[in-house]
Amino acid sequence: MFTQFKNIDTAFSHIKRFSLFLILACTVISAFAIYKGFEMASSAGKKVYILANGKALEAFAAERKENIGVEIRDHIKMFHHYFFSLDPDEKVIQANISSALNLADESAKKAYDNLKEQGYFNNLISANISQEIALDSIQLDLNQYPYAFKCFATQRLIRASSTVTRKLVTAGNLRNVSRSDNNPHGFLIQRWQTLENYDEPLKP
Repeated sequence: MFTQFKNIDTAFSHIKRFSLFLILACTVISAFAIYKGFEMASSAGKKVYILANGKALEAFAAERKENIGVEIRDHIKMFHHYFFSLDPDEKVIQANISSALNLADESAKKAYDNLKEQGYFNNLISANISQEIALDSIQLDLNQYPYAFKCFATQRLIRASSTVTRKLVTAGNLRNVSRSDNNPHGFLIQRWQTLENYDEPLKP
């Protein structure tokens, strides 16, 4: 009978030790799971995703100076695209010019007013001319502020009967402004001027 009690006591001791071990193991596993959960949540919170063409792209933060040349070139490209990519439709012209003027100062507005007074946009509409532009190269001087640039581009004036190709050279400088939906790069083109704008010679 004493042997039976001894066996019961031993079994109870084993169960007690096993239970303590199981509780300790569950506590360790739970603590590890909670820690990893917080770590993953913190890591996910630091990531930013941009939706482009229906795809989520991860964005990485970087100092502006690391990408300033890329941002300036894209700002100049978008300004020239909006200012010179026109169709024979008054609403399209107004929308594009409005977008361009958000990226530049009164020098661009003055250039637009001069073209408008000369009847340039009315001629595009009446003659059903579409105008396209492709940037060939951009020269930048990032060693001085405001940043000076010179832009070399090719224009195409497309008519029903022919296409005229023109060479365009513009210049100006850029200063920093606040970013906005209308000006995502946070630059403003100033003292913008057209240096050259001539028909490209026809190839024999």
